[in-house]
Amino acid sequence: MGTPDYVLRMRKHIGHDLLWLPSVSALVYNHAGEVLLGRRADDGRWSVISGIVEPDEQPATAVVREVREETGLHVEPERLCCVTNHPHRYPNGDRCVFLNMGFRCRLVGGTARVNDDESTAVGWFAPDRLPALDGHARLVITQGLVAHGDTWFAAPGEPCGPVTGSP
Repeated sequence: MGTPDYVLRMRKHIGHDLLWLPSVSALVYNHAGEVLLGRRADDGRWSVISGIVEPDEQPATAVVREVREETGLHVEPERLCCVTNHPHRYPNGDRCVFLNMGFRCRLVGGTARVNDDESTAVGWFAPDRLPALDGHARLVITQGLVAHGDTWFAAPGEPCGPVTGSP
């Protein structure tokens, strides 16, 4: 689906200035314990499946929608595994800080495939054989691989992570 219309409308007024946006990420695992990753079309890097929460949309609904839109898979959120700030700079210069909610998701059905223009590839990876990933993707994966655990969040006063994306 790409950038939501309401974000495009805001960008007309603020240009590339910083936006604070709610987002979700999915740690999707299959019966073999492999992790689903997508190769981003905008910067070519592998990452967990992520996206912006639409206005009036619940985060769990958003994570199910994003996984389906980007990969064709049907998932069921099992638990919230992490909440964090996630700064990002896009190749066009747009800057965002996402308030990201990472969900551990169980695969319900479908076949993984590139299902929109946000990814150039999707694939399943053993947790000990992951491609190069940024710190945010690693955090979601690490926290999501724990079947039953507390939700991770940064300690009070801890800064958000490094900006990902283009310099």
